[in-house]
Amino acid sequence: MPELAAELLECERNGRVLFSGLGFSLQPGQILMLEGRNGSGKTSLLRILCGIRLPDAGLVSWGGEDIFKLGPDYHEHVSYVGHRDGVKQDLTPRENLRIARAMGKPNPDVEIEDVLEFFDLYDLDDVPTRTLSAGQQRRLALGRLLVTRATLWLLDEPFTSLDRHGIDRFEKLMQEHGEAGGMVALTTHHRVALPDTKRINLSS
Repeated sequence: MPELAAELLECERNGRVLFSGLGFSLQPGQILMLEGRNGSGKTSLLRILCGIRLPDAGLVSWGGEDIFKLGPDYHEHVSYVGHRDGVKQDLTPRENLRIARAMGKPNPDVEIEDVLEFFDLYDLDDVPTRTLSAGQQRRLALGRLLVTRATLWLLDEPFTSLDRHGIDRFEKLMQEHGEAGGMVALTTHHRVALPDTKRINLSS
């Protein structure tokens, strides 16, 4: 599988340089923890890696090719879960997962029913998403990762609103994704202890 690489990245916001000269690579099977104080640029870096924000300098490549030139050929390998859950409030959990599958590269090995059951949403699959709790909506957002065959998961505080059971379950899911050759880059204030984890502190 291709590697994700960043070279001499720089990001500015409101005239302030958040980070500069940043370089790293992410290989299949690896998990990257982005650390740093609030305002250090963790979310901005994830958005750059997603291809939805241009860096002020530097290059992000996938398999040696600029992601901004690859466009859709890169995006089909990426799943992003941001601060906001990004789910449609008027649709049911099942409908949200169907849309996520249709917008990405479908995973034929995973049924929507399996995702609903895994995230304890099976009995809520026919109600509007707006009626779900914050934790349930977060689990639904994370469930979108399973219905497509994205290699690279980019996650901004994925454990928000999850209880201990939900955190443990999603940690295991990330580990299994890495063991299958996937890659994960995430920000979190939660302590994560997973094998083959790289760390970058944007505050240093």
